[in-house]
Amino acid sequence: MPRKVITIVGARPQFVKAAVVSRIFHRNRDCFEEKILHTGQHYDDTISGVFFRDLGIPRPAWNLEVGSASHGSQTGRMLERIEQILKVEVPDWVLVYGDTNSTLAGALAAAKLNIPLAHVEAGMRCFRKEMPEEINRVLTDHLSDLNLAPTRAACRHLSTEGIQQGVHWVGDVMLDAVRLFKTGGFPSGHEPVSHGPLPGEFLLATIHRAENTDNLDRFSSLLTLLGSAGLPVILPVHPRTGELLNSMDLPENIQALHPLPYLEMLRAIQQAAVLVTDSGGAQKEAFWLDTPCITLRDETEWIETTDTGRNILVGDNQQAFSSALNRFQKGLPPLPPGTDPHPFGEGHAAEKIIALLKK
Repeated sequence: MPRKVITIVGARPQFVKAAVVSRIFHRNRDCFEEKILHTGQHYDDTISGVFFRDLGIPRPAWNLEVGSASHGSQTGRMLERIEQILKVEVPDWVLVYGDTNSTLAGALAAAKLNIPLAHVEAGMRCFRKEMPEEINRVLTDHLSDLNLAPTRAACRHLSTEGIQQGVHWVGDVMLDAVRLFKTGGFPSGHEPVSHGPLPGEFLLATIHRAENTDNLDRFSSLLTLLGSAGLPVILPVHPRTGELLNSMDLPENIQALHPLPYLEMLRAIQQAAVLVTDSGGAQKEAFWLDTPCITLRDETEWIETTDTGRNILVGDNQQAFSSALNRFQKGLPPLPPGTDPHPFGEGHAAEKIIALLKK
């Protein structure tokens, strides 16, 4: 009899990760019955529904439609409703991804009901407890029976915290997705549409982290920083960021767009001269697509991208931004001698995850 797995997702990056893992579940449907629970943390069609359609993700068995709220309120609503579903379904595994409130709520519900829990993208750390994502990922790792790490550094973080059983380096499932979709595996049967200037003649920017959007002065300084770039800037706008932009005048070189579907976002990253972002996932996508990256944060979980010189942290510092931009105008730097060319695995993380769940 197939083992029942409930996959809990709620935010844009999780939809991408689930897309590749759900494909492998489907190939192994004699061993697994997967049901998807969508918390509704991201609910706008441009950052939710379009992902399910374009990436071929199975229709969720449940959509909790929790919507926006404070961190505590949102997590509490999810926890209550997820617990009710798990009590009825009694799955063999609960599978969670990443570091969102949906991740933590799913992990808490499973742990309190003594249901085995697997965490994809375990062990990531920025070592800043004031970041909600850091709290979510640390607690989820300590609750999980299987910690599925994307990098060797993530495994070391877990070991340092005393988590040594059930830890496996499987690689990054987002690399699986990039390799699948950038080579033409478009489930909806269409190529992504390009926006804006010619390839190589624009910057692509994303800003959505609370540290950058909750502080109006910092957000304004980031817009000024982008305005000084000397190139057109394409800015797909997260709903949280859109609310701020309504009260501001954008520099003339910035073109704000609705959030891009994943396939279009990959193409935009691939065509940009430089990606400027505060997104962890986008940092990696730029690394895999050979696009220089400037990160609008003071630290990153993805040290593998900065160690190579292909991702530079600038925070909101104008001088550091200009210096990084000038450096990348000379082209993408070569990998330093002795650098591991595959720090995130080789694009087979989903298969490894399913193999571990089989055991």
